[in-house]
Amino acid sequence: MNTFGKIYTVTTFGESHGEAVGGVIDGMPAGVTVDMDFIQAEMARRRPGQSRITTSRNEPDKVEILSGVFEGKTTGCPIGFIVRNTNQHSQDYENLRCVYRPSHADFTYQQKYGIRDHRGGGRSSARITIGRCFAGTMAKLALRQVGISVQAYTSQVGDIALLPDYTKYDLTLTETNAVRCPDPDKAILMEQLIQEVKADGDTIGGVITCVVKGCPVGLGDPEFGKLHQTLGSAMLSINAVKGFEYGMGFGGVALRGSQQNDMFDTTLERDGNGAAIVPGGCCRAGVLTNNSGGIQGGISNGEDIYFRVAFKPVATQLREQTTIDIEGNETQLKARGRHDPCVLPRAVPIVEAMAAITILDHYLLNKTTHL
Repeated sequence: MNTFGKIYTVTTFGESHGEAVGGVIDGMPAGVTVDMDFIQAEMARRRPGQSRITTSRNEPDKVEILSGVFEGKTTGCPIGFIVRNTNQHSQDYENLRCVYRPSHADFTYQQKYGIRDHRGGGRSSARITIGRCFAGTMAKLALRQVGISVQAYTSQVGDIALLPDYTKYDLTLTETNAVRCPDPDKAILMEQLIQEVKADGDTIGGVITCVVKGCPVGLGDPEFGKLHQTLGSAMLSINAVKGFEYGMGFGGVALRGSQQNDMFDTTLERDGNGAAIVPGGCCRAGVLTNNSGGIQGGISNGEDIYFRVAFKPVATQLREQTTIDIEGNETQLKARGRHDPCVLPRAVPIVEAMAAITILDHYLLNKTTHL
């Protein structure tokens, strides 16, 4: 499967060291203004070589839109796009041609297909997320028109963690540091930890939190199309992701229902359908807490949607590891090349992108449910 979505879909193509990566977006609503400055700024958040704690591969990641846009607006036709690869060092990966990196996709790709591109991981490379980021940026432009925003941030690196409650932080500070953490003091500690790990030739993982605001009631379906189900699928499709939880998540398993239930705010003025009347006209439940994470019964309830995504440490190590070659013989491997010691800073825009794609897809699907 190289395609994600039902109405708003993205199909990606390319390999890390190929000529280009790119894709095709289908289902994009017509008439959306295509802000290229915004698009390139979003792509720059994902690009390599942006700080001391990311890979030093230096790519401009300039997007070329091939179709589906006319005079600065989307036409409703498929949007083809490419980003050319310009800074590959394929020779750095020659020692991986006949060797499997532990916990990497090398072994499973070889066993499944009988062939693999060892240069930078080929299709398993995080460079392929460029297609997701572009599609997510286009989705953000569409969601902006209906008042929906998506904001992610690094909430944990190693054992350095923020409080679970995102409302305790000023999320506008997220882009003020290289780690993309809205707590400036914790950001310094996180960056120091990443640099220490990098100097040791090692890697480290962490957690990204994402918040969706302005989402209307009704997105998602009751059975096999639950909103949190699709968000989970979207997040778990990202390289290095090992876990997903929304709302209180695993933190609520020790509580009683009386402690976790989101009680309705009975003081709010309501319309004839029982929905709270709030400034801005956003139809929502009007609850005293939001432990449900904005989703109940698989359907958005109008409150903020928030979730957490766990990323493992990068599998490629710039230190010696014991592994096996393609003949099953034990061997020693010390990878070369340019790699992220921690994926979190560059993964923040990828999480946002997949969330935006998912929300826009469900928004468009919801338009088909009733007159």
